Amino acid sequence: MNALSNISIENAHIIFRNFSGEESKFNKKGSRNFGVVLDVDLAAMMKKDGWNVKELPPREDGDIPTYWLPVSVAFGHIPPKIMLVTSNSMAPLDETTVNQLDYAEIASVDMIVRPYCWKVNGDSGVKAYLKTMYVTIVEDEFASKYQRNMSSEEVPF
Repeated sequence: MNALSNISIENAHIIFRNFSGEESKFNKKGSRNFGVVLDVDLAAMMKKDGWNVKELPPREDGDIPTYWLPVSVAFGHIPPKIMLVTSNSMAPLDETTVNQLDYAEIASVDMIVRPYCWKVNGDSGVKAYLKTMYVTIVEDEFASKYQRNMSSEEVPF
């Protein structure tokens, strides 16, 4: 398998958010992850390179499927840089605060995912890990009024 580059995605649409690592039918306890929707061309290129691209069937006849990439959020060996962005501030999120993204109202996301090439028992593939993410949240009409009263360490929602 060739050396692969990081993938940058601007204005990403993220789905299946589980930044808290909650156990569910589809997730083992402690596994923090989410999905990012891919356009058809990027999905085809990544699939060809061995990335774990998934497909959701179309909702209506004649529509194209939705392609998405599962992305792991691991704070072990190489922790990601995750920044929460508002109109007045930027705050880093870490493994104790990132769970707030599970229910945040998100305006936009820009991210970089890094590949991890694996090979086990003759099988191989590419797993996506979050490297960098800037998440801009939707602010309500009172956010700017009270923003000045927050300390710089507080998460702005």
